Amino acid sequence: MSNASSFMPHSRWRKVSVIRPLLGSRVNVFPGKSYTCCCVWLVTTFKIIQLPAMAKITADVLFEKGTPRVAQLQQIKSLNLSRLGLKNKDLPVHLLSKLTSLEELDLSGNLLQHMPAGLCLPSLRRLDCSDNDMEDVTSFQSLTALEELNLEDNMYLTLNDQHKAIFLLPKLRVFNGKDIGSMANHIRHVTSGILRKRVVEIWEGSFKLPNSPTAESLAKVEKNFINDACLRVKYGPSSLSLYTKWRVEMIAREHFQSLIPTKKKDSTQDMPSATKENEITLTPVKRQMTEEAEDDDDDDEVLIRCTPKRARFVVDTPTKASPRKSTRIQNTPQKADKPPAAPLRSTERDSATPTKRQRATQKESVKPITPQKKQTRTHSRTETDTPQKTIKTVSEDPVSLQPLHVLQCHSKQDDPSDFKTQLWACAFEPAADHTEGGNWERTVATCGGESVCLIDCEMGTVLKKYKVPGEEFFSLAWSSLLMTVEGGVARPCSILAAAGKRGMVKLIHPMANLAFGEFRASRRAVSILRFSPCQKSYLFAGSYDNKISMWDIGGIDCDYNFKVSQLLMLETTSTPLHLALPPSSADKHLIAACDDGLLCFNIQLGANTQKRTMQMEITFPVYEKRDKTNNYRTIDGLCFLSDDVVASKSHMQGSIYLWSWSQTLASSSGRNTVPAKILAELQWCNTEIPYLSLNTCPSHGYAVCGDDKGRLWTYHMTERMKANFKSGKTIPTTEVLEWPSPVRDGLGPVEGPSINSVVMSQDLRYLVALSDKNMVVVWKKVS
Repeated sequence: MSNASSFMPHSRWRKVSVIRPLLGSRVNVFPGKSYTCCCVWLVTTFKIIQLPAMAKITADVLFEKGTPRVAQLQQIKSLNLSRLGLKNKDLPVHLLSKLTSLEELDLSGNLLQHMPAGLCLPSLRRLDCSDNDMEDVTSFQSLTALEELNLEDNMYLTLNDQHKAIFLLPKLRVFNGKDIGSMANHIRHVTSGILRKRVVEIWEGSFKLPNSPTAESLAKVEKNFINDACLRVKYGPSSLSLYTKWRVEMIAREHFQSLIPTKKKDSTQDMPSATKENEITLTPVKRQMTEEAEDDDDDDEVLIRCTPKRARFVVDTPTKASPRKSTRIQNTPQKADKPPAAPLRSTERDSATPTKRQRATQKESVKPITPQKKQTRTHSRTETDTPQKTIKTVSEDPVSLQPLHVLQCHSKQDDPSDFKTQLWACAFEPAADHTEGGNWERTVATCGGESVCLIDCEMGTVLKKYKVPGEEFFSLAWSSLLMTVEGGVARPCSILAAAGKRGMVKLIHPMANLAFGEFRASRRAVSILRFSPCQKSYLFAGSYDNKISMWDIGGIDCDYNFKVSQLLMLETTSTPLHLALPPSSADKHLIAACDDGLLCFNIQLGANTQKRTMQMEITFPVYEKRDKTNNYRTIDGLCFLSDDVVASKSHMQGSIYLWSWSQTLASSSGRNTVPAKILAELQWCNTEIPYLSLNTCPSHGYAVCGDDKGRLWTYHMTERMKANFKSGKTIPTTEVLEWPSPVRDGLGPVEGPSINSVVMSQDLRYLVALSDKNMVVVWKKVS
């Protein structure tokens, strides 16, 4: 069934489509682990005594399950450990490594995700790992003597993993019960030879070792070479693009290391850097297409070189407005025919306030401002009064962000000249397990036009892409839902929801390359999606019929069947633009930023009827500036900066409010209209462009909002800045990040577009900004 499958009039779904993987790294998405109790409780009449859990695999178990019956572990030749409910932690490496004569091992029907690290079985020839939860085949690399391998019924493994296993195991001749002699020879020798030749050609044609090599310069050349090779080398069908990228990266690294003499590598560590700051190429030049790539349809991932200095002229590229949210204009007639209240600069614009439909064409007549020579920080100098206690103490160290990649990956019909598609929403996939070192967020989902993309922020590559012809995606959201696997065991997996003008919510499991279901959230377009942080299967969907619906997706079984049910229907007075759930009461309240005000709803189940109106409206001082042309009630930015502090802004406000949720709620006293308890007002740009949303990173006290020139206004809530909250003055921005002015071959620098959406990873390692001209900009924190 295609991705554009029709709506089915029932609430249980099976697999409906497959995501087409693009050239790039395999998504490092681990849907989590299901843990059982690691201790046994012994209950007596008087007290509870905790005893250590029994090990599942002991020497006695190995003797019992192994053949022949011998007195030493070193003499066991065959071992059956199938269907014991084993997880990775249940496999004792030190004990299993004593099976030096083991030739056959059956681990089928367990819950293993990979082979344990450090396992050494030098004589193992046959291994059965079917019906497990295997996610990574590179863990088999140490089993060099393996001749037969069975990995059937491991739902997360793909054709790319099969090729990896065949390459890594040089003696493998039977895979999943089939002879792979000729295939293995082609993968190990023919394909590798072709890829190696192309990688070497890229090095010889585009790269060379630095004249005065240093450790830093060599590392930079190596990184650029590997990235360029991964992006330019294509071979075979698109279904094997992840394997191809994996092998190309391996070959490129080996080739680069072979070019560096040992003495030269050792002598570079103390040498001064020869890198010129203003000549760094942040992303490779345009890819050269090979004959084998003609069948691939991932050509819309157009990479753009990025230079630090801002261009002084506009790229001559026609830009029509996106049909984005046309119903929003109908719902807010106050913005239809009004002159700008306070023009930022001399323009030739129409008198009407620009909407998303009008933005692109109007920006062509705007005179670009002269960029700053370098990014600057402006700190607040007034240090009066005490800091507010509603924002927790954060690091005083300045945060430095540098542009890393610019990608154009949502092009309509894969057109590399598409600067018309507007991008609307982005969100980082939550890290699967924060307790494991190095497992930080680097995969971000973006949506715009008819596609949803998953991007590796470090590599700057599109990992996966999901298309629905005729759709226009406006919003997306991540959550972790429970999936029931064999044996009734439930384990969490990362699910992505996306929706747009068709009113259908698409559910995607990126790790399994599946868009497995959909349901209709509204008869009108869906403007915003948000999962509940408390009940992770609860999804809120705001739509253009002035409603917010609350859904329970429930769990998913191993065949991707699920049952969705509607829990609440919240009625607004205009189109919902942003949704926020207070961290302190996420199961009780929902705050909705709408085209005509900020509303608060009671979302406690069973407390009232299923259809509800607002509990109260929260108002702001900027409303007092209302005139015939603007009432300043369009709240186009909303996000919590801490458990209590909210950042929000109104269209044409020219600033951002920080206000207290708890104080505002406490002052309501049953009233329908409650003024927000303002803590501070942050400086922002003066622009007539609406729907430029903001984002926060609560763990670092950081807030960011883009403007209509491609710039990012950043705010670091340090104690020094909070000391100015009671001064009553507008607090200046911490830093304005200038548009990086990416360069397209033959077209020159691209002028700064409007930044529709921004998002930061929880550790503030990456910041991603989406523009209204089909560009995704990835920034990275530098030390």
